Amino acid sequence: MSDLIPFNKRTDAFLSSMMKSFNDMFESAGISELGAKSFRTDIRETENAYYIEAELPGFDKKDIQIEMKGQYLTISAIRNDVKEIKNDIEKVIHQERHYGEFIRRFYVDRADEDQIKAKLEHGVLKIVVPKVATAEEGRKRIRIE
Repeated sequence: MSDLIPFNKRTDAFLSSMMKSFNDMFESAGISELGAKSFRTDIRETENAYYIEAELPGFDKKDIQIEMKGQYLTISAIRNDVKEIKNDIEKVIHQERHYGEFIRRFYVDRADEDQIKAKLEHGVLKIVVPKVATAEEGRKRIRIE
């Protein structure tokens, strides 16, 4: 009896192993869990602001755009393939770096659009999105006549 493994644990281990295999396969094909044209981000929120850090190694700030539309902050970056092979002797046998447009969009409630700050340092884009005061803080009671 001691060598019996509960079915659900064995199934969980099998499914985890299978999912890892699929993720590895897609990652090696250039399709990550985030999507082929995406990048990794961390977002923190405090009472007064959102703090977004996006990994964009190899991008120049002129290739990155940040836009606020409604309550959505969009970060887009473009990387062009600079090396074009123009002969019949050389061919690409393996390519892991991605080229083209990379986009992420985030919902940010109560953003103070005029105060958003961004800085690109060592391949990490840091964005501070201050929040405006909520409507409840400036609440006014209306008297009924």
